[in-house]
Amino acid sequence: MIIIRKYNRTVTSALCVAALLVVLCLINRGNALAFGTGGCDGECNKCHAFTKAEAVDIMKKLKVPDAKVLDVRDSPIKGLWEVSIDTQGKRGIFYVPFSKNYIVQGSIVEVATGADKTSEQYRILQESRKIDVSQISLKNALILGDKKAKKRVIVITDPECPFCARLHEEMKKVVETRKDIVFYIRLLPLKMHPDAQWKAKSIMCNKSLQMLDDNFAKKPIPRTECQTKEVDNTIKMAEKLAITGTPTIILSSGKMHSGTMSAEQLIELIDGKKK
Repeated sequence: MIIIRKYNRTVTSALCVAALLVVLCLINRGNALAFGTGGCDGECNKCHAFTKAEAVDIMKKLKVPDAKVLDVRDSPIKGLWEVSIDTQGKRGIFYVPFSKNYIVQGSIVEVATGADKTSEQYRILQESRKIDVSQISLKNALILGDKKAKKRVIVITDPECPFCARLHEEMKKVVETRKDIVFYIRLLPLKMHPDAQWKAKSIMCNKSLQMLDDNFAKKPIPRTECQTKEVDNTIKMAEKLAITGTPTIILSSGKMHSGTMSAEQLIELIDGKKK
């Protein structure tokens, strides 16, 4: 089991946290040593409580600067509270077990469907904020579609992210039917994916959309060494704009959407028909 003792602003990828929380859930069914309490099969709030004041106290102990606790609620997994915070304008989320001795960061993802089960309120809050797209350089981005297309969409993706691979296939379907839509792709390798860094750099060294296609299709790609700074620049850009996960879709208006979707849903989002 992985327990994070020190708060880190960078939210871990949804997939890895899903696996972590599955482990926590299994342990909670047994002796629940991490929580310091037995399993919770009934109404957990009858025996356990956690307040905003306690969450603020945790932030102070961890010396997180200017952290404001926005909300505390039950998480989708029994035995964990979900806490959303704002730290110097950047919103984040973490979970606190009943023992209140640890925090766990990230989103809760349902293994069977890949659906993000983090609170709907928090997701709406995250996706309601807009990004200044002028701060995202498209000069060396990979381009999927016609450069002259009027509707430009930025996609932040990770070569090792399975949900990114799903979205990529749907993006290809979109440009086949909609010549007025073009995708500009920036590669953001997440730290928990061991091969993502070299794959991203190899793809950008060759500026090859085909290599990204092959990679997502589980085909081997060559490891190319070069002096490109594109991947590092994307990482810095993501940190600046508080983009912490992949895939992230950014419309020309600056509106964001996190996670994968079908080609039909993607078109609705781009056309402004999807709320």
